[in-house]
Amino acid sequence: MSAVEDELPQGLPDRLPVLPLRDTVTYPDTLTPLAVGQERSIQLVNDVLTGDRMLVMLGSQDPDLDTPGPDQLHTVGVAGVVARMLKVPDGSLRILVQAGQRVKVDEWVGEEPYLVAKVSELPDEVEEGPELTALMRNVQQTFTRIIDEVPYLPEELQMAVANVEEPSSLAHLIAGALRIKVEEKQALLEEVDVGKRLRMLSEVLARELDIVAIGSKIQNQVMSEMESSQREYVLRQQLKAIQEELGEKDPAEAELEDLREQLSALALPEDVRKQADRELSRLEKLPQAAAEHGVIRTYLEWIASLPWGKRTEDNLDLAHARQVLDEDHYDIAKVKERILEFLAVRKLKPDATGSSIMCFVGPPGVGKTSLGKSIARAMGRRFERISAGGVRDEAEIRGHRRTYIGAMPGTIIRALRDAGAANPLFMIDEIDKMGADYRGDPASAMLEVLDPEQNSTFRDHYLDVPFDLSGVLFITTANTLDTIPPPLRDRMEIIQLAGYTEEEKLQIAKRYLVPRQIERSGLKRSQISFTDTGLRAIIAEYTREAGVRGLDREIGSVCRKVALSVAEGTHEKKVSVSAPKVRELLGRPKFVADVKRRTREPGVATGLAWTPVGGDVLFVEATAMPGKGKLTITGQLGDVMKESAQAAMSYVRGHADGLPDDWFASHDVHIHVPAGAIPKDGPSAGITMATALMSLVTGRPVRDDVAMTGELTLTGQVLPIGGLKEKALAAKRVGVKRVLAPIRNEPDAEEFPDALRENLDFVWVSEIGDVFDAALVNGHAGYARAQDRG
Repeated sequence: MSAVEDELPQGLPDRLPVLPLRDTVTYPDTLTPLAVGQERSIQLVNDVLTGDRMLVMLGSQDPDLDTPGPDQLHTVGVAGVVARMLKVPDGSLRILVQAGQRVKVDEWVGEEPYLVAKVSELPDEVEEGPELTALMRNVQQTFTRIIDEVPYLPEELQMAVANVEEPSSLAHLIAGALRIKVEEKQALLEEVDVGKRLRMLSEVLARELDIVAIGSKIQNQVMSEMESSQREYVLRQQLKAIQEELGEKDPAEAELEDLREQLSALALPEDVRKQADRELSRLEKLPQAAAEHGVIRTYLEWIASLPWGKRTEDNLDLAHARQVLDEDHYDIAKVKERILEFLAVRKLKPDATGSSIMCFVGPPGVGKTSLGKSIARAMGRRFERISAGGVRDEAEIRGHRRTYIGAMPGTIIRALRDAGAANPLFMIDEIDKMGADYRGDPASAMLEVLDPEQNSTFRDHYLDVPFDLSGVLFITTANTLDTIPPPLRDRMEIIQLAGYTEEEKLQIAKRYLVPRQIERSGLKRSQISFTDTGLRAIIAEYTREAGVRGLDREIGSVCRKVALSVAEGTHEKKVSVSAPKVRELLGRPKFVADVKRRTREPGVATGLAWTPVGGDVLFVEATAMPGKGKLTITGQLGDVMKESAQAAMSYVRGHADGLPDDWFASHDVHIHVPAGAIPKDGPSAGITMATALMSLVTGRPVRDDVAMTGELTLTGQVLPIGGLKEKALAAKRVGVKRVLAPIRNEPDAEEFPDALRENLDFVWVSEIGDVFDAALVNGHAGYARAQDRG
């Protein structure tokens, strides 16, 4: 025993000062170093050093408490003697305590200036036997294995543990050396049954041994991977030396060399050249297994794949261009003339830049996209089509930054790569159908692309270097201008393409659609032919559209039915598709003119409407029933159209003659626009609604060969509207002979095809009285004009 142990008193005093411990548990017969910083604990140490040096060490239940009270301390601890004390410059103490016997608190007798308690010894309970011996040996063996694996346990512990014969001391020695939870250490201290204590310790040691084994396994794996990487590096260096000796190249090195040659062969701008050289230098220094290696290589491959400075030579032969346009498209003389003007400017001034962007606006199926292909063919340029419909992410236009996984350039740069030239023709389809959401506004990103003053330095986010787009010829298409933002619309020259007349559709079908569908169906010209009456029957009875897509489908359907009979061997020698044959092959007509049937009763007027897919006929129905003067408007109408109905009602109430004074006060009026499932809006149905109401209140039906369009004011003036050609074409399709339109739209008729002007009688009106005169049966009886009343 040491000198300090010899000085330990044999019995316990009546009361002893209590030193609280945080995150620490001491065991009997051990030497424990402690740091003392609390004022009351420092005073406690100073006081015991002047006396018998004895104190009690108790663990705190809550380690976060600086000054725990009696209720926050465990009741089982260890009595000990302060063997050494050292003061440090910060005022705290370092003490070395020789622990003695285990004690329990019987009673707390003081809290100031420090805790004092009455304690009594808590002896061990030992039941000798083979089981206790086995537990001791198991604990010794397991702990010895742990010492071999854990670096923080000194090897001297193996000898110390092997020489301990007393089971309680063995448990205390091992528990004090392990880094386990404080709660587990306290539970081992409080267990008086030595056999149970050794069993608890055996479980703790088994768990620690498993943890040590897992840690060793992980360490071995890490070391193995490191050794494998080092081995691979050495082998690669050796392989490189062997390849150099044999005159061969490493595949990765050969790939880099190929990339370097590609970049050197390009006519890159100076800033792009610097960026490419910088990235190539980084790529050469990176190992092939590095994550960034593939990112940089892909970036350089994109740089190398773009047509820097590569241009195709324009064919500016105007005669050739006119021939190509006439071959591909029937009529549309205004559009062709504008294209030829563009080519003429390029011919006179080859270095011309800043030319306007053409935007073809019109209903589906009128040839907007095919016009772009024809222009590219006429000029000898590469053609690339970009669909903007449904694009909601700005990155689709400008690309993603390289910091994102899977980043790639935007659609403009990708199209340039596919074109293989820096001056292709880009057809941007459906530019009116771009949207915006939380990912950005692609329409705003398109501003730079389509601005000739800015796109010479277009910067894609992925490339992050400028690319000159000034040589690209951009042509856009749209069905409507309303959804195109004004700044974007301002950068484009709007060229309207209206729908086709029946005569134009007939010529298009004969020249383009019929030959194409005959070829697609596998037929020969000797097996099928279409008569003009047959084609007119398809146009009038099976399609009702502004373009020719539906007509193309119906012709294709006829050809396929004939092809079926040819394949079965039941066909005639040559099928002539006349009107009766069309009805036989396609079944009953899909569209029948019903204007006469719909306008037989007073209160129904035929209006004309414009839609993004062409013109359409609109019927306005009005009826009255006894009531209190209420106006009901139905048909899924927008706010503007509802206001037009109210204005029409106000005008009719103020100008209808021959009615009882209380007629409007004693009747409810209902205005309905059929096709109620289709939203409708706009002011151009104003005169139609007024005519329907005047027909209702006067009992005079509207002429069945008249359709009308125009905005109505409260004073009876008829204001101009848009889309008159589309509306006139719709009127002609349903068999209307006379169209009433605002007089200020009369100049629009100068651009109408001759067939449309010859087959329709246009009545130009300036005020609603003219409309009533021309539309109501028996003229203007039953109403008074504003000038007549006034």
